[in-house]
Formats: sequence, structure tokens, C-alpha cells
Amino acid sequence: MASTYVNDLRLNELGTGDASGTWGNITNTNLELIGEGLSFTTKDCFASDGDQTETVADGATDPLRGMYVKITSSATLSATRTLTIAPNTVSRLQFIENATTGSQSITISQGTGANVTIPNGDVKAIYLDGAGSGAAVVDAFTDLNLAGTTTLSVVSTSGNITSAGRVIVDDTTEATSTTDGSLQTDGGLSVAKDIVAGDDVKLLSDSSILSLGADEDVTITHDGTTGVTFAGNPITLDSGADIILDADGADIIFKDAGTSIGTFTNSSSDFVIQANVQDKDILFKGDDGGSGITALTLDMSEAGNATFNGTVTGTSATFNGGVVVDNITIDGTEIDLSSGDLVVDVAGNIQLDPDDNGEVRYLDNGTQYFVIKGDSNNAVLQSTISDADLVFRGNDGGSIITALTLDISGAGAATFNNDVTAFSDKRLKTDISNIENGLDKVMKMQGVHYKRNDIEDAKPQIGVLAQDMEAIVPEVVLTADDEMQTKSVDYGKLTAVLIEAIKDLKAEIDELKGR
Repeated sequence: MASTYVNDLRLNELGTGDASGTWGNITNTNLELIGEGLSFTTKDCFASDGDQTETVADGATDPLRGMYVKITSSATLSATRTLTIAPNTVSRLQFIENATTGSQSITISQGTGANVTIPNGDVKAIYLDGAGSGAAVVDAFTDLNLAGTTTLSVVSTSGNITSAGRVIVDDTTEATSTTDGSLQTDGGLSVAKDIVAGDDVKLLSDSSILSLGADEDVTITHDGTTGVTFAGNPITLDSGADIILDADGADIIFKDAGTSIGTFTNSSSDFVIQANVQDKDILFKGDDGGSGITALTLDMSEAGNATFNGTVTGTSATFNGGVVVDNITIDGTEIDLSSGDLVVDVAGNIQLDPDDNGEVRYLDNGTQYFVIKGDSNNAVLQSTISDADLVFRGNDGGSIITALTLDISGAGAATFNNDVTAFSDKRLKTDISNIENGLDKVMKMQGVHYKRNDIEDAKPQIGVLAQDMEAIVPEVVLTADDEMQTKSVDYGKLTAVLIEAIKDLKAEIDELKGR
């Protein structure tokens, strides 16, 4: 019976009675070939730059029989080339290294079935299924499941690495770029759970984007220079302690859709709040008992005019451009101007309403000189400096004149600058009649010398007594509405009585002359 070579190592299987006298040598060769099938071998499979077919030798040494085969090429490959291993009935596991020249991949094939491509410089574990014309070459480590601990110095894969346990890398190499460090990937990195980093996390691209959320609707973007942009809707900063904004450029800028709205600025340690849109105001708003209110508006179209919604209180305030308010409440004692005049200009009336007898005091450099006040519903104008007069002045045709001086040192003596007249228009009078017995009335009058007993160091004066005059001509006596019901005499009205008295006296003289 003839020998056959149908086993996966292509060993000589002796038939009955075959190789008489030489079977020992054949057996020894078979044993050597078994060892070759477990060994590391090298074979030049590409003597030319093209696809090649290598047939494992029957019963003779052949490097392609090795368990680990290093494939080389004497030719420089210019493209991916296919190495077909024959016969297509061989079924076995091999490790094949692509050590060809030309930096090209090689494809391992056996039949029309699947094949495996090995990049230049890589090693793959493959098995040939020996299925004949439809034979396939399969990557043996696809879906490789490694139990326990696996220690690797370098892992390079074009497929997936799946671990049911932890993957631990004990190497401590620092990562300074995308091509160093203990763990490298040329593609993306997907992590389903939390990432915990014991040191820095670096995004090295000048257009790096850190995205948050299932829809990536929150992003942190590097602007290509030294800036960063936060994008989200909304962005909430929530700190258990302080939130600190530290801008070495001195400005914190607020924008809306790219338009600069306002700025916080450090100007020589002054804190500046600035509205950046032309003529747009700065508003201070709040919640007053559940209602939104605008407490203060700074009107930039009116040179910064300030409008307060309510009462303004404080110990002091400086307004260089004026103050416009609906009501002013001053809870203090003074309004002081460092220089210039104080002008009170209103469209209506000016009302002064002091509760202390209605007293309004006038001072000059701290010295009070005049008071306007109420006294039992009477209006009192009072000079408060000892012996200082009350002077009434006005403008007569462009000249300032003193119309009336009340001499306080003279017990209030009145000096008029010109005529003093009284109401006397006939057209405004009714029930006109002559004064009768004028001379008799004058004869009953008494002119006296006197001093005022209500004035200290009063000077001697002359006049009449109001109570006496009231009995003679009551029309010239006035009674005040005060506690004493003080009486006074209208000396001007006595002129009418004197006129009639003179006329009576003249009539008597004429009568005497006629006798």
C-alpha cells in the first residue's frame, strides 16, 4: 500500500508493507517534521512583487510548516499582496509575522473563503480550516476571552478588545502628547461610566470642545488662542462657598448673541459698571413684596440722570448734575452747599411747613438774624438781632429804595420813605355824612406824655389814650384779638375830626367878629 500525506503536517503515513527496510528513516523524518511544526521558522515567500502561492512540502522540511512563521520578501512590495497556503485541505493553527520589505500588508488565503490581512510589522494568530476549495483563513484571536490577569507591554489591535473584568495598566509614563503615555488610542475613546483622573486632563487641540449632555447641548470650547467659550441653555454656577471671577485683563464683559451689553471694569481699583450699548440705561430691579420693581434707573441718553422709584435715604449724597424727584423726605437737620447758590425752582407753589409754631429761621454764617413764624394764628416777622431794624426794600424804576424801616431800637417806630396814604376814594364809599360837633369832640380829647410799660428802658412819648378816645370817637380805636384785647388808635383818622373842629372854631370866630 502506497504512503499518503493527508495529515495537517503533511507527514508520510506509511501504507501496510510500505518502505520495507527504510521505514525507520521515514519515521525519524516524521518526528523531525513534527518538531518543525512546533517551531519558529522564517521563509521568503515573495521573491517577486506579486501574489504568491506556497504549498507545504509533503514529507520534507518546509518553513511554512512552522507554528510561528516569519514571512519575508526578497522583493520590495508596492501594494498589499496575497499569500495562498496550499493544499487547501490543511487545517492548523499558526502565528504569522509580516516581516516583508516595502511596508505593505499581506493577506493570508487558502481557498475562496475568508482571509486575514496582516499589517506590516504585525503578528496574527490564524487558523486554516482546510475546507477544500472554499477553505477560509480565520483570525484566531477575534473575540478572544482572557480570564484572570493578563500582562502586556504593548497592545495593538485593529478590532475590539473586550474585558469582563478590569484592565489595569501599571506603567507610570506621563502623557505629554497624543503619542505617549501608558495608554494610547489612535481613534476615539468611549467610556460608559465615570472617568476619575488623579491628575491633569488635557485637551491639546486648539479647537478642542468638551461636550456635556446626551445631545451635546452644553459645550466648553477652546478658541484657538488663550480663551475659552461656555455654551449652554442655561448655564448655572452653583457653589457651596463663594464664586470668584478673576480677570487679569480688568474687564468682565456681558454679551447677548455676540453683542456687548455691559462691562464690569477695574479702573485703578475703582469698580466701574458700564452699559456698552449707546443710550441704553442701567437698571436696578428687585422684588417688593412679590412684585417686581425698578428701584433705580440711570438714564444714559440724559448724561446719566438717576431716577429712584422710592424714597432716597442716607447720611450724605453728592449730585453734580441735579436731582429730580416727586417727593423729598429729609430725616436730618441740614442741607449744606460747599459753594455756590442754592436755587429752589418749582412750577407751582413753595410751601414751608415747620411744626414748631411754623418758625422759619434765617441765618448768615451761623448767626440767626430773622424769623418768620406763627403766633396764635398770627403771622410774625421778627428781627432777632438786638436793636436790628426790619427794612422793606424794593426796585423803583431800576433803583433800589428803602420803602419802610421799622426801628426796633425805637420800639418799632416806622419810617416810610415817602407818602403814607389811606383808603379814601369817594366812589367806594356809601352812607356819607358830616362829622358833627367836631370841636366838642376835640375838647374832650386829652393829649398826654407817657412811657411804655411793656418795654424795658422805654423812651418818653406823646399821644392819646385809646380807652379815652373810644368814648369820644370809637371809630379810631382798634381792639386786638389777643389775650389782653390790646387797644390802639388810628391817628390818621383823627384828621377828619380835627378838620371839622377847626371849621367849628372858625365859625365861632366869624360870629364874634360880626358882633
